[in-house]
Amino acid sequence: MIITQIELYKSPIKLKEPFKISLGVLTHANNVIVRIHTDSGLVGSGECSPFMTIHGESMDTAFIVGQYLAKQLIGTLCLDIEANVASMDKVIYGNACIKSAFNIALYDLASQHAKLPLYAFLGGTNDKIIQTDYTISIDEPSKMASDAVKIKKNGFEIIKVKLGGTKEQDVERIRMIREAVGYDIQIRVDANQAWKTAAALDTLKALAPYKIQHCEEPINRALVEFLPEIKAKSPIPIMADESCCNHLDAQRLIQLKACDSFNIKLSKSAGITNALKIIALAEQVEMPVQIGGFLESRLGFTAAAHLALVSNSVCYYDFDTPLMFDEDPVLNGIVYQSRGVVSLKDHIGLGASFDPAYLDSLKVLLIN
Repeated sequence: MIITQIELYKSPIKLKEPFKISLGVLTHANNVIVRIHTDSGLVGSGECSPFMTIHGESMDTAFIVGQYLAKQLIGTLCLDIEANVASMDKVIYGNACIKSAFNIALYDLASQHAKLPLYAFLGGTNDKIIQTDYTISIDEPSKMASDAVKIKKNGFEIIKVKLGGTKEQDVERIRMIREAVGYDIQIRVDANQAWKTAAALDTLKALAPYKIQHCEEPINRALVEFLPEIKAKSPIPIMADESCCNHLDAQRLIQLKACDSFNIKLSKSAGITNALKIIALAEQVEMPVQIGGFLESRLGFTAAAHLALVSNSVCYYDFDTPLMFDEDPVLNGIVYQSRGVVSLKDHIGLGASFDPAYLDSLKVLLIN
Protein backbone atom coordinates (compact mmCIF):
# COMPACT_ATOMS: atom_id res chain seq x y z
CA MET A 1 0.00 0.00 0.00
CA ILE A 2 1.29 3.41 -0.99
CA ILE A 3 0.71 6.52 1.12
CA THR A 4 -1.17 8.99 -1.07
CA GLN A 5 -2.37 11.73 1.28
CA ILE A 6 -1.92 12.80 4.90
CA GLU A 7 -4.22 15.02 6.94
CA LEU A 8 -3.03 17.06 9.93
CA TYR A 9 -5.36 18.63 12.48
CA LYS A 10 -4.86 20.76 15.57
CA SER A 11 -7.20 19.38 18.22
CA PRO A 12 -7.60 21.60 21.29
CA ILE A 13 -10.21 20.23 23.71
CA LYS A 14 -11.15 21.99 26.94
CA LEU A 15 -10.77 20.09 30.20
CA LYS A 16 -13.61 19.97 32.72
CA GLU A 17 -11.32 21.68 35.21
CA PRO A 18 -7.66 22.74 35.17
CA PHE A 19 -5.16 19.89 35.46
CA LYS A 20 -2.36 20.95 37.82
CA ILE A 21 1.05 19.29 38.11
CA SER A 22 4.38 20.53 39.44
CA LEU A 23 5.39 21.54 35.89
CA GLY A 24 2.38 23.83 35.38
CA VAL A 25 -1.37 24.15 34.89
CA LEU A 26 -3.24 22.86 31.84
CA THR A 27 -6.72 23.95 30.77
CA HIS A 28 -6.87 22.20 27.38
CA ALA A 29 -5.66 19.02 25.74
CA ASN A 30 -3.75 20.60 22.85
CA ASN A 31 -3.27 17.58 20.63
CA VAL A 32 -2.44 16.87 16.98
CA ILE A 33 -4.32 14.34 14.85
CA VAL A 34 -2.74 12.53 11.89
CA ARG A 35 -4.74 10.59 9.26
CA ILE A 36 -2.80 8.65 6.61
CA HIS A 37 -4.58 7.69 3.36
CA THR A 38 -3.43 4.91 1.03
CA ASP A 39 -4.05 3.84 -2.55
CA SER A 40 -5.99 0.84 -1.20
CA GLY A 41 -8.59 3.08 0.38
CA LEU A 42 -7.53 2.27 3.95
CA VAL A 43 -7.03 5.20 6.33
CA GLY A 44 -4.92 5.06 9.50
CA SER A 45 -5.45 7.36 12.47
CA GLY A 46 -2.99 8.59 15.06
CA GLU A 47 -2.79 11.23 17.75
CA CYS A 48 -0.17 12.83 19.98
CA SER A 49 -0.32 15.06 23.04
CA PRO A 50 2.58 17.54 23.24
CA PHE A 51 3.76 18.87 26.61
CA MET A 52 6.15 21.79 26.23
CA THR A 53 7.73 21.12 29.64
CA ILE A 54 8.33 17.43 28.87
CA HIS A 55 8.66 16.97 25.11
CA GLY A 56 9.84 20.44 24.20
CA GLU A 57 6.98 20.35 21.69
CA SER A 58 3.69 22.22 21.51
CA MET A 59 0.56 21.74 19.41
CA ASP A 60 1.84 24.45 17.06
CA THR A 61 5.39 23.11 16.68
CA ALA A 62 4.12 19.54 16.29
CA PHE A 63 1.76 20.72 13.56
CA ILE A 64 4.64 22.38 11.69
CA VAL A 65 7.07 19.48 12.05
CA GLY A 66 4.26 17.13 11.06
CA GLN A 67 4.24 18.79 7.64
CA TYR A 68 7.92 17.91 7.07
CA LEU A 69 7.26 14.32 8.14
CA ALA A 70 4.17 14.01 5.96
CA LYS A 71 6.00 15.22 2.85
CA GLN A 72 8.69 12.61 3.52
CA LEU A 73 6.16 9.78 3.76
CA ILE A 74 4.03 10.56 0.70
CA GLY A 75 4.62 7.87 -1.93
CA THR A 76 6.24 5.39 0.46
CA LEU A 77 5.12 1.87 1.39
CA CYS A 78 3.07 2.25 4.56
CA LEU A 79 3.60 -1.37 5.62
CA ASP A 80 7.36 -0.88 5.98
CA ILE A 81 7.07 0.77 9.36
CA GLU A 82 10.74 0.42 10.32
CA ALA A 83 11.80 2.16 7.09
CA ASN A 84 9.29 4.94 7.66
CA VAL A 85 10.49 5.41 11.24
CA ALA A 86 14.08 5.69 9.99
CA SER A 87 12.95 8.07 7.26
CA MET A 88 11.25 10.39 9.76
CA ASP A 89 14.34 10.35 11.97
CA LYS A 90 16.43 11.44 9.00
CA VAL A 91 14.15 14.42 8.40
CA ILE A 92 14.53 15.86 11.89
CA TYR A 93 16.13 14.89 15.20
CA GLY A 94 13.89 14.39 18.23
CA ASN A 95 10.29 15.56 18.02
CA ALA A 96 9.19 12.18 19.38
CA CYS A 97 5.71 13.40 20.19
CA ILE A 98 4.56 14.26 16.66
CA LYS A 99 6.40 11.22 15.32
CA SER A 100 4.28 9.06 17.61
CA ALA A 101 1.06 10.18 15.90
CA PHE A 102 2.43 9.06 12.52
CA ASN A 103 3.70 5.82 14.06
CA ILE A 104 0.31 4.95 15.54
CA ALA A 105 -1.41 5.68 12.22
CA LEU A 106 1.06 3.40 10.40
CA TYR A 107 0.35 0.55 12.83
CA ASP A 108 -3.38 1.15 12.42
CA LEU A 109 -2.94 0.70 8.66
CA ALA A 110 -0.73 -2.37 8.99
CA SER A 111 -3.14 -4.15 11.34
CA GLN A 112 -6.13 -3.22 9.16
CA HIS A 113 -4.30 -4.67 6.16
CA ALA A 114 -3.63 -7.86 8.15
CA LYS A 115 -7.32 -7.93 9.16
CA LEU A 116 -6.33 -8.21 12.82
CA PRO A 117 -6.95 -6.11 15.92
CA LEU A 118 -3.81 -4.09 16.58
CA TYR A 119 -2.96 -6.00 19.76
CA ALA A 120 -3.07 -9.30 17.83
CA PHE A 121 -0.93 -7.83 15.04
CA LEU A 122 1.60 -6.98 17.77
CA GLY A 123 1.49 -10.53 19.13
CA GLY A 124 -0.73 -9.83 22.14
CA THR A 125 -3.93 -11.36 23.49
CA ASN A 126 -7.01 -9.64 24.88
CA ASP A 127 -7.07 -11.62 28.11
CA LYS A 128 -6.09 -9.28 30.93
CA ILE A 129 -7.93 -6.79 33.10
CA ILE A 130 -6.86 -3.23 32.43
CA GLN A 131 -7.75 -1.12 35.46
CA THR A 132 -6.88 2.55 35.34
CA ASP A 133 -6.16 4.91 38.19
CA TYR A 134 -7.70 8.38 38.43
CA THR A 135 -5.42 11.35 39.01
CA ILE A 136 -5.70 14.11 41.60
CA SER A 137 -4.15 17.43 40.57
CA ILE A 138 -1.72 19.09 42.94
CA ASP A 139 -3.57 21.60 45.14
CA GLU A 140 -4.31 22.49 48.72
CA PRO A 141 -4.50 19.36 50.92
CA SER A 142 -8.19 19.81 51.74
CA LYS A 143 -9.13 20.15 48.05
CA MET A 144 -7.09 17.06 47.17
CA ALA A 145 -8.72 15.07 49.98
CA SER A 146 -12.16 16.14 48.76
CA ASP A 147 -11.27 15.09 45.21
CA ALA A 148 -10.07 11.71 46.50
CA VAL A 149 -13.43 11.09 48.17
CA LYS A 150 -15.25 11.86 44.89
CA ILE A 151 -12.97 9.50 42.98
CA LYS A 152 -13.60 6.69 45.44
CA LYS A 153 -17.36 7.31 45.35
CA ASN A 154 -17.19 7.06 41.56
CA GLY A 155 -15.90 3.51 41.96
CA PHE A 156 -12.20 3.88 41.20
CA GLU A 157 -9.94 1.61 43.24
CA ILE A 158 -6.61 3.27 42.40
CA ILE A 159 -5.75 6.94 42.92
CA LYS A 160 -2.74 8.71 41.46
CA VAL A 161 -1.68 11.83 43.35
CA LYS A 162 0.34 14.66 41.86
CA LEU A 163 2.92 16.00 44.32
CA GLY A 164 5.83 18.42 44.10
CA GLY A 165 6.03 20.70 47.11
CA THR A 166 8.12 20.59 50.25
CA LYS A 167 8.30 17.41 52.31
CA GLU A 168 5.87 18.89 54.81
CA GLN A 169 3.38 19.99 52.14
CA ASP A 170 3.40 16.67 50.30
CA VAL A 171 3.16 14.55 53.43
CA GLU A 172 0.20 16.64 54.57
CA ARG A 173 -1.47 16.11 51.19
CA ILE A 174 -1.13 12.34 51.42
CA ARG A 175 -2.02 12.26 55.12
CA MET A 176 -5.30 14.09 54.48
CA ILE A 177 -6.11 11.92 51.45
CA ARG A 178 -5.53 8.71 53.43
CA GLU A 179 -7.61 10.09 56.28
CA ALA A 180 -10.42 10.82 53.83
CA VAL A 181 -10.46 7.57 51.85
CA GLY A 182 -8.85 5.01 54.17
CA TYR A 183 -6.41 2.26 53.29
CA ASP A 184 -8.62 0.01 51.16
CA ILE A 185 -7.70 1.92 48.02
CA GLN A 186 -4.35 1.96 46.20
CA ILE A 187 -2.43 5.25 46.09
CA ARG A 188 0.49 5.98 43.78
CA VAL A 189 2.25 9.34 43.58
CA ASP A 190 3.97 11.39 40.88
CA ALA A 191 6.37 14.23 41.64
CA ASN A 192 7.03 15.10 37.98
CA GLN A 193 10.73 15.79 38.77
CA ALA A 194 9.86 18.41 41.40
CA TRP A 195 11.84 17.30 44.42
CA LYS A 196 15.40 18.44 45.05
CA THR A 197 17.83 15.53 45.04
CA ALA A 198 18.80 16.02 48.69
CA ALA A 199 15.16 16.14 49.84
CA ALA A 200 13.68 13.38 47.71
CA LEU A 201 14.71 10.48 49.92
CA ASP A 202 13.51 12.23 53.08
CA THR A 203 10.14 12.84 51.46
CA LEU A 204 9.83 9.24 50.27
CA LYS A 205 10.66 7.93 53.76
CA ALA A 206 8.10 10.28 55.30
CA LEU A 207 5.44 9.03 52.86
CA ALA A 208 6.15 5.33 53.54
CA PRO A 209 3.61 4.91 56.40
CA TYR A 210 0.81 5.80 53.97
CA LYS A 211 1.32 2.67 51.84
CA ILE A 212 2.28 4.20 48.52
CA GLN A 213 2.34 1.78 45.58
CA HIS A 214 5.12 3.60 43.71
CA CYS A 215 6.51 7.07 43.03
CA GLU A 216 7.04 8.41 39.52
CA GLU A 217 10.06 10.55 38.63
CA PRO A 218 11.02 12.03 42.03
CA ILE A 219 13.89 14.22 40.75
CA ASN A 220 14.95 16.13 37.66
CA ARG A 221 15.43 13.72 34.76
CA ALA A 222 18.81 15.28 33.97
CA LEU A 223 20.09 14.02 37.33
CA VAL A 224 19.57 10.35 36.58
CA GLU A 225 22.94 9.46 38.12
CA PHE A 226 21.42 10.19 41.55
CA LEU A 227 18.48 7.85 41.06
CA PRO A 228 20.32 4.59 41.93
CA GLU A 229 20.99 5.74 45.49
CA ILE A 230 17.44 7.00 45.91
CA LYS A 231 16.05 3.75 44.52
CA ALA A 232 18.30 1.65 46.76
CA LYS A 233 17.29 3.49 49.94
CA SER A 234 13.67 4.39 49.21
CA PRO A 235 10.93 2.42 51.01
CA ILE A 236 8.68 3.24 48.03
CA PRO A 237 9.41 1.73 44.57
CA ILE A 238 10.68 4.25 42.00
CA MET A 239 9.11 4.45 38.54
CA ALA A 240 11.01 6.19 35.73
CA ASP A 241 8.84 8.42 33.57
CA GLU A 242 10.36 11.58 32.07
CA SER A 243 13.81 9.96 32.28
CA CYS A 244 12.61 7.02 30.17
CA CYS A 245 11.56 8.21 26.74
CA ASN A 246 12.98 5.48 24.51
CA HIS A 247 14.73 2.11 24.62
CA LEU A 248 18.17 3.74 24.97
CA ASP A 249 17.00 5.53 28.11
CA ALA A 250 15.54 2.28 29.41
CA GLN A 251 18.78 0.42 28.79
CA ARG A 252 20.76 3.05 30.68
CA LEU A 253 18.33 3.03 33.63
CA ILE A 254 18.59 -0.77 33.85
CA GLN A 255 22.38 -0.66 33.76
CA LEU A 256 22.43 1.97 36.51
CA LYS A 257 19.84 0.07 38.58
CA ALA A 258 18.11 3.43 38.81
CA CYS A 259 14.45 2.41 39.02
CA ASP A 260 12.05 -0.38 39.87
CA SER A 261 9.72 0.11 36.89
CA PHE A 262 9.11 2.10 33.70
CA ASN A 263 6.21 4.31 32.66
CA ILE A 264 5.79 4.11 28.88
CA LYS A 265 3.84 6.78 27.04
CA LEU A 266 3.47 6.63 23.27
CA SER A 267 3.77 10.42 22.95
CA LYS A 268 7.27 10.32 24.47
CA SER A 269 8.53 7.05 22.95
CA ALA A 270 7.86 8.24 19.37
CA GLY A 271 5.14 5.62 19.19
CA ILE A 272 4.69 1.87 19.29
CA THR A 273 8.00 0.88 17.65
CA ASN A 274 10.17 2.18 20.49
CA ALA A 275 7.61 1.28 23.15
CA LEU A 276 7.90 -2.39 22.16
CA LYS A 277 11.68 -2.17 22.55
CA ILE A 278 11.30 -0.76 26.08
CA ILE A 279 8.90 -3.57 26.99
CA ALA A 280 11.35 -6.18 25.63
CA LEU A 281 14.11 -4.76 27.84
CA ALA A 282 11.81 -4.76 30.86
CA GLU A 283 10.90 -8.40 30.21
CA GLN A 284 14.57 -9.39 30.17
CA VAL A 285 15.06 -8.11 33.74
CA GLU A 286 11.53 -8.96 34.93
CA MET A 287 10.72 -5.31 35.52
CA PRO A 288 7.08 -4.21 35.77
CA VAL A 289 5.80 -1.61 33.33
CA GLN A 290 3.09 1.01 33.43
CA ILE A 291 1.39 2.22 30.26
CA GLY A 292 0.27 5.81 30.65
CA GLY A 293 -0.17 8.92 28.58
CA PHE A 294 -0.49 12.66 28.56
CA LEU A 295 -3.75 14.33 27.54
CA GLU A 296 -4.60 12.14 24.56
CA SER A 297 -8.22 11.44 23.70
CA ARG A 298 -9.70 7.95 23.76
CA LEU A 299 -8.06 7.33 20.38
CA GLY A 300 -4.57 7.77 21.79
CA PHE A 301 -5.44 5.66 24.80
CA THR A 302 -6.96 2.98 22.60
CA ALA A 303 -3.52 2.63 21.04
CA ALA A 304 -2.09 2.46 24.58
CA ALA A 305 -4.57 -0.30 25.48
CA HIS A 306 -3.53 -2.38 22.48
CA LEU A 307 0.10 -1.98 23.58
CA ALA A 308 -0.79 -3.00 27.14
CA LEU A 309 -2.06 -6.37 25.87
CA VAL A 310 1.32 -7.28 24.37
CA SER A 311 3.13 -8.32 27.55
CA ASN A 312 2.47 -9.58 31.06
CA SER A 313 5.18 -7.18 32.22
CA VAL A 314 2.60 -4.43 31.73
CA CYS A 315 0.67 -4.42 35.00
CA TYR A 316 -0.03 -0.75 35.80
CA TYR A 317 -2.34 1.52 33.79
CA ASP A 318 -2.85 5.29 33.79
CA PHE A 319 -5.63 5.84 31.23
CA ASP A 320 -7.80 8.44 32.94
CA THR A 321 -7.29 11.74 31.12
CA PRO A 322 -10.00 11.26 28.43
CA LEU A 323 -12.47 11.24 31.33
CA MET A 324 -11.35 14.81 32.09
CA PHE A 325 -12.38 16.15 28.65
CA ASP A 326 -15.35 18.47 28.13
CA GLU A 327 -16.23 16.44 25.02
CA ASP A 328 -15.46 13.02 23.57
CA PRO A 329 -14.78 13.23 19.79
CA VAL A 330 -13.88 9.55 19.33
CA LEU A 331 -15.96 6.78 17.81
CA ASN A 332 -15.50 3.21 19.12
CA GLY A 333 -12.22 2.49 20.92
CA ILE A 334 -11.78 1.75 24.62
CA VAL A 335 -14.78 1.75 26.95
CA TYR A 336 -14.64 2.83 30.59
CA GLN A 337 -16.52 0.49 32.92
CA SER A 338 -17.03 0.31 36.68
CA ARG A 339 -14.05 0.20 39.08
CA GLY A 340 -11.91 1.96 36.46
CA VAL A 341 -11.81 -1.13 34.26
CA VAL A 342 -11.08 -0.39 30.60
CA SER A 343 -12.31 -2.77 27.91
CA LEU A 344 -11.21 -3.12 24.30
CA LYS A 345 -13.36 -4.77 21.64
CA ASP A 346 -11.91 -6.94 18.89
CA HIS A 347 -12.27 -4.48 16.04
CA ILE A 348 -9.84 -4.70 13.12
CA GLY A 349 -6.88 -2.33 13.36
CA LEU A 350 -6.84 0.35 16.02
CA GLY A 351 -10.62 0.14 16.20
CA ALA A 352 -11.09 3.83 16.94
CA SER A 353 -11.52 6.93 14.81
CA PHE A 354 -12.46 10.56 15.19
CA ASP A 355 -16.05 11.60 14.60
CA PRO A 356 -16.21 13.11 11.10
CA ALA A 357 -18.34 15.96 12.47
CA TYR A 358 -15.58 16.79 14.94
CA LEU A 359 -12.92 16.71 12.23
CA ASP A 360 -15.10 18.97 10.07
CA SER A 361 -15.06 21.52 12.90
CA LEU A 362 -11.25 21.67 12.80
CA LYS A 363 -8.94 23.27 10.28
CA VAL A 364 -7.27 20.58 8.19
CA LEU A 365 -3.99 20.66 6.30
CA LEU A 366 -3.74 18.18 3.41
CA ILE A 367 -0.37 16.92 2.17
CA ASN A 368 -0.32 14.89 -1.06
